[in-house]
Amino acid sequence: MGNAERSGPLAGVRVIDLTAMVMGPYCTQIMADLGADVIKIEPPEGDGTRYISVGPSPTMGGVFANVNRGKRSVILDLRTEAGRDALWALVEKADVFIHTMRSKAIAKLGFSYEAVARRNPGVVYTNAYGYSRRGPGRDLPAYDDTIQAECGLTAVQQMLTGEANYVGTIAADKIAGLTVLYATTMALFHKARTGQGQEVEVGMFETMASFMLVEHANGAMFSPPLSEAFYPRAVARNRKPYRTKDGYVAALIYNDKHWALFVKAVQPGWADEGMATLQQRAKQIDRIYGLLAETFLERTTQEWLDLLGGLGIPAAPLRTPAELFENEHLQATGFFETVESQHGPVRFPGVPTWFSQTPGRVAGPAPELGEHTGEVLREFGLLSPAKVAG
Repeated sequence: MGNAERSGPLAGVRVIDLTAMVMGPYCTQIMADLGADVIKIEPPEGDGTRYISVGPSPTMGGVFANVNRGKRSVILDLRTEAGRDALWALVEKADVFIHTMRSKAIAKLGFSYEAVARRNPGVVYTNAYGYSRRGPGRDLPAYDDTIQAECGLTAVQQMLTGEANYVGTIAADKIAGLTVLYATTMALFHKARTGQGQEVEVGMFETMASFMLVEHANGAMFSPPLSEAFYPRAVARNRKPYRTKDGYVAALIYNDKHWALFVKAVQPGWADEGMATLQQRAKQIDRIYGLLAETFLERTTQEWLDLLGGLGIPAAPLRTPAELFENEHLQATGFFETVESQHGPVRFPGVPTWFSQTPGRVAGPAPELGEHTGEVLREFGLLSPAKVAG
């Protein structure tokens, strides 16, 4: 879809997307879902994410299909003058230019912010880096695993489980992608009010350091430090789903109201007045979790879900990602959207946000490699695809 056919809060916004892998494409996928015309620039060999997971064709892996849906793919060989000239024509008419290249690499191509702003002063130019270019790590390579390690996430996993582990999702890529999204849209908001474009920078490492220190900075923020930099409840060894007679249940008996209701209903022999308040429980949280774990062994998962649900205490069964596709709540909200593609219907996890006036939607399937090159070049009055694609 071009700009004229799109709906959503970002309808009318044109994004030139020079990102790859997951961090940048996840940001621009959401922009496409919310109405932006996202033109994805790919080298002749394509975004590497096309090839890393199972899919209906060698160039349409599932991860790629999800984070690039609703975009238009244009092949440009930026090693050639014709490819760079074509990119300039697109950038000059863009609202947003976003890339995930290192600062030296994008500048070497000739598309630094200064160069782009001279030809399009109103552009929102977003750099999505592994590390900010303002620090000594500016040229370091960055992937989700290495950033999880560097930001302290693997360390708190070790505190929690006894082993240094990555979490079971590409958390750094996705959290950074969401940060790139809000930073870019804030700059668009500023532009809407003032007409001014600007340069935006988001580092994956800085993003994850901020994310981790929300709770783990704790007493280390103060002078002098009042504690080490970790949040005890989050890393308590006994903080885990509770084993039941026949499975597991996740439950958080946290505030004083819920604690009193639980103690009254279950009457565990170990509960005493020294546990009555959140402040008291916080000082012995790992012991509390351990005592609860012993009690949860006394009933089945469903018995606990029924009891805790009746008391209004947060509790949930353990679900797999596969089970989400048939989840009753997600079905009722219309969360999944089925989109036709040349490979057949694709059932996408849809837009998680809701707007009363400008709802978003999955604008279409992920593009085949270079699928829209000719279409976009014609829109911009450019050369034939053969001259720009290498």
